[in-house]
This record gives sequence, structure tokens and C-alpha cells, in this order.
Amino acid sequence: MTSYISGASIRALRERAGMTQRHLADRLGITDKAVSKWETDRGLPDITLVEPLACALGVSVAELLSGEQIVNANRAGNLLRAKFYVCPLCGNVIHATGEASISCCGIALPVLEVENAVDGRIPAAPENAAAADPSAHLPRVEVADGEVYLTMEHPMGKDHFISFMAYVTTDQVFFRKLYPEQTADARFPYRGLGIIFAYCNRHGLFACRTPRVQRKSTVRLM
Repeated sequence: MTSYISGASIRALRERAGMTQRHLADRLGITDKAVSKWETDRGLPDITLVEPLACALGVSVAELLSGEQIVNANRAGNLLRAKFYVCPLCGNVIHATGEASISCCGIALPVLEVENAVDGRIPAAPENAAAADPSAHLPRVEVADGEVYLTMEHPMGKDHFISFMAYVTTDQVFFRKLYPEQTADARFPYRGLGIIFAYCNRHGLFACRTPRVQRKSTVRLM
């Protein structure tokens, strides 16, 4: 059985909320035996119960699935127009040009927050490529011959990989879905200033504004 929710996480969140198994069961309209099975990993909540379960426990769906409390100071201050959503069950990636209510596999998806944003602002690409950290979650960007090339030094194994790269301008979105064992790279037509996004399945979404380019230029984003 593929487990998308840890029984230990459900128990910890229930106890943190000060509820008994019966109390939680009553709120969900199920039996306390069902809750006991979840917490001992002898069963999983039906997919239709994931969102109500998160609500009953006082956490987001993302927190329920990860088992960790999410603290992000940029959640309320993120003014980026481009929004990305990733389904934790099927891996589907959805893009929206503004705030939206997005659901997939029967659960509501939280908008991905840009992990390296500062006070809701996307940082600019550093001018000195040699000073970049090779473990950074953003690609090396090269603009030449009317195209933008993205390459990354990042693991691409089954448990840790870059799920997608995107290049967003004021009126266009270019996107490449990536999978384990593939090369972490992408090539898009260059359409001027915009934002480069890269999503790591472990560490989240990272972004950087594209540099001003007049001639062939190479930078590594941090």
C-alpha cells in the first residue's frame, strides 16, 4: 500500500489539537476504529476525507501530508502574479496567472511559495557567475541566439529531483515538466525580462529575475 499520510503524523496532530480518537471521528462522521487504523498504519483515510481531516486537525493539507508545520513569512506578502500548484498525490503541476482555488485528486492545493523570496520580492540574478553556490536550487542561465538555456547541477533521482522549470514574462509562460533520471535542463525562446522558476520536490519552489541581456551572457542564479 502506498502511504501518502503517516499514521504517526495524524496521531501527533490529533494530540496537539487536544482531541481523542472518538472526538476526531465524530467530527469526520466515521468510527474511532477507523482513526485507530490510520494512526497504526493499518489503513489510510479515503481521499475525500483528506481535506476535512486537515481542517479538523487545524492544519493545511500540505502540513497534513508532510507531517510538518509550515511556517512561511512570505505567505501573506507574496505579490507575484505567477502562481504554481503541485498535487502531492499525482504530481500534476498547475499554473495560474492570479489567485485561484485549485483542486486535484479530490484535495485543495495550496499555492507554492517562493522559498528564496525576501519580503515577497524575487531576487535578481547575481552578476558574478563564479560566486554562485553549486548546490543552489536555480539553474545556470545562458541567453544566446534568441533562446534562454537553463541547466542545473541537481540530483535527479526518484526521491530527490527537479520537477519543473519555467520562464515567465509579462505575457507568456514557458514550461518544461521534468522526471527522475532526466537531465535537469530546459530551453525556451527568449522574450526579455521575466522570472525563472525551478521546483525541487523536497525543498520547494525557487525563483530569480532574469538578467538584462544585450549580448551572450552566462550567470548562475542563487
